[in-house]
Amino acid sequence: MSKRVILVGIPKPTHVGLHLINAAPAAGIEMSVMNMEEAFAGPRLLRALFWRLLGHRPMRLAEFSARLVERCRAERPDFVLTTGLAPVNEAALKQIAAMGIPVANFLTDDPWNPAHRAPWFMRALPRYRHVFTPRHANEADLRARGVQSLSYLPFAYAPEDHHPPASLSAEERSRWSGLVAFIGGADADRVAMVRALVRAGVPVGLWGGYWKEQPDLAAYAHGHADAETCRKIVAAAGANLCLVRRANRDGHSMRSYEMPAIGGLLLVEDTPDHQALYGPDGEAVFYFTQVADLAGRASVALAMTEGEREFLRQKARQKVVSCGNTYAERLEVIRHVLTPHFV
Repeated sequence: MSKRVILVGIPKPTHVGLHLINAAPAAGIEMSVMNMEEAFAGPRLLRALFWRLLGHRPMRLAEFSARLVERCRAERPDFVLTTGLAPVNEAALKQIAAMGIPVANFLTDDPWNPAHRAPWFMRALPRYRHVFTPRHANEADLRARGVQSLSYLPFAYAPEDHHPPASLSAEERSRWSGLVAFIGGADADRVAMVRALVRAGVPVGLWGGYWKEQPDLAAYAHGHADAETCRKIVAAAGANLCLVRRANRDGHSMRSYEMPAIGGLLLVEDTPDHQALYGPDGEAVFYFTQVADLAGRASVALAMTEGEREFLRQKARQKVVSCGNTYAERLEVIRHVLTPHFV
């Protein structure tokens, strides 16, 4: 018997929301969706005023929250799952709880990050039946905030998106095999890491937003790449830079699972989460601890033969795909926590 669930998330590629939607059938879940972007709709100037002056508040927070309550009343789901800093207010969570419907949050962002901190969301947090967090750094904060029930739940990979490329020509492998690749936007801490590589003479390739706005890095920027091209780059690169967002106090990122599933050789920040996932340095990935040692670790990876790289790629892929790390398996954990008597 499947479970009926309302998901509050972003149903777009690369977002956790879409990964969960796609994973729902395999987890025995019949899922309907509320696109949380609708809560942020409105004239650009008003949206900016609400964001800057009203504590990162979505313009349509109350309206969206009321719609969720009505959906729960009409659909009577077995539970509601929200993602990230979901635009659901405290009053709505109280009303849904009164219906006997558990509401959980998969807290994909750190709400104590100043870039995200929102008083309205902080007030809502203790009203969730359960909070799942992919970062250990949030556990004590959540308890102190009044969250009664919480679990550590890491990110995952989506087999339909994160798999080796359908084909990879000799020319494509040659084009990227001499590079340290990074796919993602030019956040300030990422820019510092890439600059360290460039200054040390390490060849890099950058895909994603805002890299061309960095004058000293524009020559290495290639804009955005589609999903299949990204898979090819990850699988062919001499090494892939896997960074965590320090402002989020992350121990791992979505790419920590996605890139090994694609078949990439990884150069990753040394964190307890990464150590638990990949094992010791050199067994499946290469670690670095600070900017100062990044270039040296990258040079070791680029100096390897293709056969040596392929061995590490397969080891890292096996670490991820053989141990229950799909979004369907994450949904099964969520389902069992929220409906413990499910059979």
